[in-house]
Amino acid sequence: MSWCSSRDELGGLTTGCLEYHPCRRKSWERRDSVNKIRARAPLRVSYAGGGTDVPPYPGLKGGVVLSSTIQNYAYCSITPRSDGMVTVSREDQDVSIGPERLTELKGSGEVEFVRAVAKRFGVEQGFDAGLRYDALPGTGLGSSSALCVALIGAFREWKGTSMTDYDIANLAYDVERKDVGIPGGLQDQYASTFGGFNLIEFKKDSNIVNPLRIKRETLNELEYSSLLCFTGTTRRSGGILQRQIESYEHKESKVMDALERMKELTLQMKDSLLTGNLTEFASLLNSEWVTKKALDSAISTDEVDKLLYAARENGAIGGKLLGAGGGGFLFLYCEPGKQVHVERAVERLGGKAFPVRFDLEGLQTWRSPK
Repeated sequence: MSWCSSRDELGGLTTGCLEYHPCRRKSWERRDSVNKIRARAPLRVSYAGGGTDVPPYPGLKGGVVLSSTIQNYAYCSITPRSDGMVTVSREDQDVSIGPERLTELKGSGEVEFVRAVAKRFGVEQGFDAGLRYDALPGTGLGSSSALCVALIGAFREWKGTSMTDYDIANLAYDVERKDVGIPGGLQDQYASTFGGFNLIEFKKDSNIVNPLRIKRETLNELEYSSLLCFTGTTRRSGGILQRQIESYEHKESKVMDALERMKELTLQMKDSLLTGNLTEFASLLNSEWVTKKALDSAISTDEVDKLLYAARENGAIGGKLLGAGGGGFLFLYCEPGKQVHVERAVERLGGKAFPVRFDLEGLQTWRSPK
């Protein structure tokens, strides 16, 4: 588990409280005055609608997701080399692969992402790629998509390629889902690229990111009253997603009705945030979780159910498992002042609670001075 254990780091005191804008470069800085290109892309919390973004459903019926990004990230550093060789290292695990020619670089996971993104950018020059996560893939926070977005951001910065946020999100989807072959929906790449609170619509011919203008006092209260709880297990979402796809390809009424209901709840939850009604938000969070479980019997587990029950018995008034299901992180909304009680309750059952800090910036890239 690579999630930060320090509350100061997790809470964003090293990143979120500094007036630092890494994507802004002064006009007089020379592009050749740096030797490292860095990027970070935020992880996300999906509050409602997850599943309606998984093809082919959005192309047939339209999907909608409500999500926000948090101050935990996937990072990428690119250091150009002059010898044509490539290395890929996991900085959080002290593991390195290479040096090899890009076409000869062996490995799965992150190595596949690096190969695919470099190929998409037509990179022939050698480089060292350093990667790390604040939370591992398989925890329901969109970590693998965030890493893909960070890689694309770093290569775009290195090569000076002109790309919109939509271009980046679309490319990240193609790399992760098509080139590397990881199953999943459309939401994660858009959330990580754009950042902040968004209602994201998925249609047959277009995807639209609608930023939400939520009052600062509502965001502050939501941060104050929310917790992330790691269940202690990660999950492989491929089987759950494949069964979901097969269910709506066969138009099983239970699944189709659940997906339509989830879209209704997503729009209602959006309204509750815009009007500052967080009690209603918490209630809708519970309804969304009940509805989501109808998509597949493996979405929840006995351990997840026990953690959610303990959290609710001790002051959580809303909660759900994030991601496709089976493990990872819970998002919990607590009665004011009850966060500590909830934290102790879930930790007695083997969970681990963390505060929530929202990211409002999305993908950031910068160049590290020599």
